[in-house]
Amino acid sequence: MDIKNQIFYGDSADILTKYPSNSVDLIVTSPPYSNRRKRSYGGISPDRYVEWFLPISKELYRILKQDGSFVLNIKEGANGEREIYVLELILALRKQGWYWTEEYIWYKTTCMPGKWPNRFRDAWERCLQFTKGRKFRMNQRAVKIPIGNWAKKRMKNLSENDTVRTASATNSGFGRKVENWANKRTVYPDNVLKIAPVCKNHNHSAVYPKELPAWFIKLFSKRGGIVLDPFIGSGTTAIAAVELDRHYSGVELNKTYYQIAKKNVQNALHTKAASISTIKAPR
Repeated sequence: MDIKNQIFYGDSADILTKYPSNSVDLIVTSPPYSNRRKRSYGGISPDRYVEWFLPISKELYRILKQDGSFVLNIKEGANGEREIYVLELILALRKQGWYWTEEYIWYKTTCMPGKWPNRFRDAWERCLQFTKGRKFRMNQRAVKIPIGNWAKKRMKNLSENDTVRTASATNSGFGRKVENWANKRTVYPDNVLKIAPVCKNHNHSAVYPKELPAWFIKLFSKRGGIVLDPFIGSGTTAIAAVELDRHYSGVELNKTYYQIAKKNVQNALHTKAASISTIKAPR
């Protein structure tokens, strides 16, 4: 089955069984959360969420290349107390063979204001990274960020202590040499991604910002690789893959969203082709 640059209509639990083994470089997805999007996807009870997801993750494990990553954007809800299905899912995935390698936090910088009697508004979501082993593809340089204006003042007058490696006061074994930062223009980021959420639904009930999958695509895949989203929705992950010179693949259960995704990806391909033509056009 040819999966490259294809979006399939149907249930991921069925469609993914037809994917070749070890064929995908990266999986980035945000499945329906428990008891959410009932009109779109029926809503999955938190009590059976793990049971519902494990057959899908079993196929994802088979499909993913040995050095690939699986990034799962998910958030538990609360009804008087926090649901625990995400924690149960993490433990179940580990038993399935996945390594829970890292947890990134998506900090939604412009989340909707609100007031609840027993908690504050949720301003973050989980982005869980799973891999098939301890060694996996990771291009950290691709997501480096500007060092910031603080460095100009801090590095202006280095003291004698700044020119030697100073051991940690907690005897952790870590240390720093401030002088090493003097000529740096970019630094590695932390694991908190500060990205504004999408304010309009763009004909889908739960759109995440394109910058979110794009960040992981740059970090965990290379140009020409295949990025899979088994819950592709309106096609955001595929659009990010197209713009970053990756191939996309996806599955969507809702027929309306499937058609929207196909249209959105085609628009992205046309936009990119037009941009390339403009750059290559003689002056």
